[in-house]
Order: sequence, then C-alpha cells, then structure tokens
Amino acid sequence: MNLTDLNTHITELGRHARAASRLVAKASTLAKNNALVFAAHHLRDNTEIVLQANLKDLDNAQRLGFDSAFIDRLTLSHKSIEHIAVGLEQIAALPDPVGEITDLARRPSGIEVGKMRGPLGVIAIIYEARPNVTADAAGLCLKSGNACILRGGSEAFHTNQEIAKSLHLGLRQAQLPEKAIQVLETTDRAAVGELIQLNKFIDVIIPRGGKGLIERISKEATIPVIKHLDGICHVFIDASADSAMAIRIADNAKTQRYGTCNTMETLLVHQDVASEILPPLVAQLIDKGVECRTDPLARQIVPHTIAATEDDWATEYLSPILSIKVVANIDEAMDHIARFGSHHTDAIITNDWNNANRFLREVDSSSVMVNASTRFADGFEYGLGAEIGISTDKLHARGPVGLEGLTNQKYVVFGHGEIRAG
Repeated sequence: MNLTDLNTHITELGRHARAASRLVAKASTLAKNNALVFAAHHLRDNTEIVLQANLKDLDNAQRLGFDSAFIDRLTLSHKSIEHIAVGLEQIAALPDPVGEITDLARRPSGIEVGKMRGPLGVIAIIYEARPNVTADAAGLCLKSGNACILRGGSEAFHTNQEIAKSLHLGLRQAQLPEKAIQVLETTDRAAVGELIQLNKFIDVIIPRGGKGLIERISKEATIPVIKHLDGICHVFIDASADSAMAIRIADNAKTQRYGTCNTMETLLVHQDVASEILPPLVAQLIDKGVECRTDPLARQIVPHTIAATEDDWATEYLSPILSIKVVANIDEAMDHIARFGSHHTDAIITNDWNNANRFLREVDSSSVMVNASTRFADGFEYGLGAEIGISTDKLHARGPVGLEGLTNQKYVVFGHGEIRAG
C-alpha cells in the first residue's frame, strides 16, 4: 500500500469511528454489556481458531529471532483465552460511568449546576506484543461509550485479527455498530504515523509498549496522548519504620515481578536505620538474584555490593537490579525523588504520621503510598476492575486509567425559567 492509499485508508477508519462513536455514546448500558458478554462467548467458541492464528504469529516471531520474554508475552493458551473472555465479562459487570451527574447544587439565581460524565469520543490505542490488549482495550472503550481504533504490533497481527472477529460478532449481536471497534488490517509501520496525526477524527491516543514507542508517539502526535514514559519507582524507609515491615515491603516491591512499571527501582533508607535494615534486606535480595548498586554510605554498611553511578538513579531497570541510597532525612529523600523520579509510584515506610502526610502532599507522583508495596499501583488493585494503562500526565487522567479515565465531564444546568438579571 503506497502512502496515498494508506492515508486514504486511515482517514476512512477515522471517519467510520467518528460516526460509530455517536451511536455508542448514546447506547444503553444493557446494549454495551450485552456486546461484551456476547463477545466473550464468541471468543470461547473460537478458541481453537485464535490459537491457530497465534501459532502462526509465534512461528514468525521465532523465525525473526525475538527473545523468550517477547515470545512469552505473545503466547496464548486455552487458559489465557479464558482469562480474556472473563475480562470482558468483568468489564460488563462494572458500573457504567456514562451519564453520571455529580456535584449538583442550587445557585442563588435558582439554577442547579452539576457535572455529567461522558465519553471522550474516538480513542486510538497503539500497543505491542500482548494480544490480550486487543480485547481489554476494546472492552474498556466500549463500556465507557467510546469508539476505538486499535493498532497492535505486527508480530501479533493474525491473533489480533481473530480476536477482533469475536468482538465484532458481539457488537453485531447487541445491535451496535461494528465500526465502534476497528483493528488495523495492515502491518505497514507507516500506518502509525498516519494514525497519530488524524486529529480530525481521533480525540485521544493511548500508547502501550516500550519507551521508544511512547517517546515517538508523544513527539509526533498532533492528538492528546495519555501515557507514561518511565516507571522509576522509589521506596523510602523512614527512621521510625518498623524494620520487619520495611524489609517485607521493600522485598515485595522489587522481587514480586521485575519487568513491570510499578516495580521499585531505587531504595532510599534513612541513615538512622540503615545499619539495622540494609544488611538483612540486601542479603535477602542478593539471595534472590538481585544485583544491588549502592551509594558510598550504603556501601560502608553492605560492602559486598556494586558502586552506583549517577545514571543508576535515573534508570528503569525492569530487571533484578536495584539502586540503594542512604539519606539524612525525609527532605533529602523527597529531593532525590523530585530529581530522578518519573512521577509514577513512590512509597514511604514510616510510623511518623507527620512524615507520612508530608510525603503524600509533597511527592508529585500519580500514586503515592504509605506502608504498602509499589506493586499495588494497578487498576485492578485500585478497584477499577481493569485498566488501559498508567498515566503520569497531569491533565485529565492520572495513575491507572480505567473506565472513568476514558470519560470526561461537562457542566449541566437545570433551570426553572430563570433569566440572568443585570
């Protein structure tokens, strides 16, 4: 497909999505829920077809030399397809945010002013190898009254197309427009460039993938982007922290999973408790295969570690590597987070509630925690049911983005014949 034909194709997708978005925005909760439940049923019925498509993608990925972690993300099984189907049903069971009116108050003039929640419109999601994102993203967009255009990684092309067929069958059975969910049918990489500049028809772009993909889209898009670039998450162990709890939380924040954006990458420890906490904690981490990189003060306490460099404080490892720094007080800890953090998730372990409240107020991150592992920064754990990603932006959505994050609010006014005087 040449560039002109590709531009025409992407423009048509946008045009269809915009038309479908108006129909989905006014669809009943029952119709949207039915579409999701029907899609789940069709996905189960078509499990073998989806698995055959997935095998084709896996063969291509192995031939192209992708690593085992990539292959793992790409691989589907009977169990994972059942999880995808259950995920659609769980989205259907969530409260519908569309049409909700809040903050209704009568003004001195007699009018009543409130806010009504409504869809964003058309959302484009660009993502990499995980085929489950096709169903998750489509389900969240539909339930929140939005149309969506999905561009999955070319490595999962055949799998994504088969999952999309079940979604379309669900829409058709619920008498909703099939164009409400569109999956690009081309692997041409230039399609992304066309999609992220289609501001006439697309309202929001959500990239899900590696830092390179997100940086490119953030730089080139002419449409608002909901995203986070890095997950440089910190845990600060304060002087008053319970040492057993601090060790338990820090270990979990680092080792529960290494490759997630809410995994701790830097540990900050108050100098008054560093000698008590670091030896057992570092021994525990090293025993689990974690490479600990320490500043000079920490290395005096745990000398068998590796010297940290300035670059370590600004690195999202996504692997069993942890940087450790001893700080004089909470101010130094928060200064470090302000300088090197990524506004994703940061936690304090403390029994001093003045310090806890200072940390909550002063640390500028999308999730700030007291006495809990950073691994809880997740839509499911927050009670959102599901998430389409994490946002570290400051406008509109921030933190895990669920159904509410895919909507906005408009003012609504109820009058009783009032006119403005003067």
